[in-house]
Amino acid sequence: MNNPTPPRKGDSINHIITGQTINPDKIQIAKELRCQMTPEEKILWQHLRANRLHGLHFRRQQIIDGFIVDFYCHAAKLVIEVDGKIHEQQAEYDVERDKVLSARGLRLLRIKNEEVRQKLDQVLKLIYQFCLEET
Repeated sequence: MNNPTPPRKGDSINHIITGQTINPDKIQIAKELRCQMTPEEKILWQHLRANRLHGLHFRRQQIIDGFIVDFYCHAAKLVIEVDGKIHEQQAEYDVERDKVLSARGLRLLRIKNEEVRQKLDQVLKLIYQFCLEET
C-alpha cells in the first residue's frame, strides 16, 4: 500500500476545494477566526454545525482560493457570508472576492448581522432553499 507522506510545516496543503494549494499561514488565520467568531456567526453556527440543518454539512472559516469564507456547504456549492459593519468599508473587496468565488462555480449568500439576530428562522429557511436549488 502506498501511503502519502504527511505534509511538513511550511508545505502547501490541498483541502476540500479540489486543486487549491493553501498557505499554512492562511490555515492558522482560519483557525484563529474560528475562535473569534462574531456573535452572529456563533448563533448561525449553532444551527449549521453537526449537520443540524436537514443533514447538510457545513464548514466554518473555509479557505477557498485564498479567501476565508464564513460558512461553506460543499454539497450545495454554497458560500454564506454574515455581513457586519466591516463589509460597508470593504465593498470593493467583497465584489472582487465574490467574482472569484462565482468563477469557481460557487453560489454566494450574504446575510446581514441584523437578519441573524432578528429573523433567524427565516435565515435558516433561506439557506436551506439555496442548498436545494440546482447549481
